[in-house]
Amino acid sequence: MKIGIIGCGNISRTYFNNAKRFGGLELVACTDIVMEAAEAKAKEYGVKAMKVDELLADESIGMVINLTVPQAHTEVNLKALNAGKHVYCEKPFTLNLAEASKALDLAKRRKLRIGSAPDTFLGAGYQTCRSLIEEGKIGRPIAGTVVMLCRGPEKWHPNAPMFYQKGAGPMFDIGPYYMTALVSLLGPAKSVSGYASKAFEERTGGAGAFAGKKFKVETPTHYSGTVEFGCGALVNVAISFDIHRGAHNPVEIYGTEGSLICPDPNTFGGPVKLYQPWMKDWTECNLTHRYAENSRMLGAADMVAAQKSGRPHRCSGELARHVLELMLAFEEASKTGKKYTMKTSCQIPKPMDASLPEGTLD
Repeated sequence: MKIGIIGCGNISRTYFNNAKRFGGLELVACTDIVMEAAEAKAKEYGVKAMKVDELLADESIGMVINLTVPQAHTEVNLKALNAGKHVYCEKPFTLNLAEASKALDLAKRRKLRIGSAPDTFLGAGYQTCRSLIEEGKIGRPIAGTVVMLCRGPEKWHPNAPMFYQKGAGPMFDIGPYYMTALVSLLGPAKSVSGYASKAFEERTGGAGAFAGKKFKVETPTHYSGTVEFGCGALVNVAISFDIHRGAHNPVEIYGTEGSLICPDPNTFGGPVKLYQPWMKDWTECNLTHRYAENSRMLGAADMVAAQKSGRPHRCSGELARHVLELMLAFEEASKTGKKYTMKTSCQIPKPMDASLPEGTLD
């Protein structure tokens, strides 16, 4: 399948590089609101730079990878679907549930595929964690913790204000990795009790054009709460751009027969550590699957393979919508002071086939 990229910002480089690793797809074109950026990427990677409308009108292009800013995701997703293209979107899928459902409904009517990052849960780290849980190594999952504490990206990122606008912040920028990883291990969420706050009304940039300049913080920057999963597990969550430093594992899952330390879900690899009552201490586990290095594009490649074989793709729009609602639920619970009951659900994606060679997807 021939693929075109819309949005040639920082993340696009990884997609361009990794497209070469997977069979069944061919990256042929790119575009950006700033055509100079598209032309630079086109020259670097040997593809064609097109205007947006030109790319969408090209009947040879079967799928669009949407790497635009979050505020433009829905507009681009809908335009691509209406142009008859399958769509794979960077996270977050959309900014609200209505937009997510609109895109899913349109894809269904047009008999097209739509999916969304993150695809890190398809990597060696979380596929190994899933295998251990499904093998009963920790028994029945009953609880867990998610901790992502940092001071935010404003000191090093050249466009820091975008991380503090509505639709961004730590929950929408980093949260998709953590929430998607949890759903891939534990299944859909049932309810959320949570709080959302921000410690600072302004931040100061430290790099690029915003170095030394103050800008407003428009979104919560600290989230804390508990997610109740349909399987019965209760997971405590802390995600923040307000903390200078912490000393916690990113994700831990506790079961009736043992405990599991999971890797940073913003990565594809390990380490994965297991504890069972007969062990003296945590034991690092061998990774059972492929894709331990940065493999962004894996989800899009899986969608191409799934479309060809007729199976569901793993980074589905339904999964992305459920994760979106899960993230939105923290702020909603904080505003109302009440537990939020989830309205959407999804299927746990099929495990990756560890027997297949790299670059080949079932």
